Amino acid sequence: MSKIISITSIASISPLGNNPKTIWENYLNINHCFTEHFLDHKKTLVGKLDEDSNEIIAALKQSDSKYKFLDKTVLYAIAASRKAIENAGWTADDIFGINIGSSRGATDLFEKHYQEYLETGKAQTLASPTTTLGNISSWVAHDLQSSGPEISHSITCSTALHALLNGVAWLRSGMADKFLVGGSEAPLTDFTIAQMRALKIYSNIDERQPELAEWPNRAFDLKKTQNTMILGEGAAVCCLEIGKKKNALAYVEGIGYATEILEHNISISAEAICFQKSMKMALENTDLSEVDAIVMHAPGTKAGDLTEYKAIQKVFGTDLPMLTTNKWKIGHTFGASGMLSIELGILMMQHQKFIGVPFAEVQKPRKQIRKVLVNSVGFGGNAVSVILSL
Repeated sequence: MSKIISITSIASISPLGNNPKTIWENYLNINHCFTEHFLDHKKTLVGKLDEDSNEIIAALKQSDSKYKFLDKTVLYAIAASRKAIENAGWTADDIFGINIGSSRGATDLFEKHYQEYLETGKAQTLASPTTTLGNISSWVAHDLQSSGPEISHSITCSTALHALLNGVAWLRSGMADKFLVGGSEAPLTDFTIAQMRALKIYSNIDERQPELAEWPNRAFDLKKTQNTMILGEGAAVCCLEIGKKKNALAYVEGIGYATEILEHNISISAEAICFQKSMKMALENTDLSEVDAIVMHAPGTKAGDLTEYKAIQKVFGTDLPMLTTNKWKIGHTFGASGMLSIELGILMMQHQKFIGVPFAEVQKPRKQIRKVLVNSVGFGGNAVSVILSL
């Protein structure tokens, strides 16, 4: 059985847009994609879908009477999945598996159903089936008329890369030839934002700190004195195929995973042991000098960004690859974030241009971008690292 895994397509819907041209143009623009949101009469920021993407979701919701009752996480996943399989050339005749997960799941719909229950004492008929986590892959399978296995899971913020890990395992086992993998997240509800504020990790808009006014999520700013995470929404999926395909955008050269013992409910160790282990596993057959860039998880929290950086130093020593993240621009999309990072890695390789963090220290440039390492981690240290190559 071939160990080579081809990524034959990737598609997303996020604050960056919903097509490769627009997404790349937005990456070239140094402005962030955040818009204002009011919580308890206080102004905050979130990463919402752009206007064109919202129109796509609105049209999708109206296209089928059953879709009117679906949560945004499902609709986002359907929209991205349709594009992905179209670009890969897959049809309903192809037997392919689906693994699309989410950290929070149907947050918006669940909260609406629960509020209605508190007010009326009655639950809607479809309240349960439309808020289960398995809802995502099941509806994507229905929409694509797929007959292969379907999986939904939550491993918090590393969900999308765990889906990729699952897909690779299925392909290499010989149980499938094609797998659609990714994550979807729609966490922009008052209650979810309030939960992040309760953890004291959400970015505060403060006129006394002008650096936050320009770039309110200081992801990969290792000198920041406060947490600056901001939530974003969206979905991203990719098509995996066993073997070296002519239409491959990139290859999964290595993949690693690790879980460390909890020191705290939401933290990882000071030097991110989980990341050290996952990166070393992914790098087993790759020389360190061959990795040109790393797309970090880096959510914008003081501890999270710094511990991942220390882990990278432990693995790579003093000759670090170019380091970046996209959360300063679109926010943290929880379960979808890892696949959006994969997308950034692929785009940088395709265009042979490094997309850095505008307020980060200038890094030693590489002559080319042939291999990119992508990191993702969930609450408690569930890390996944993936090496992409051309």
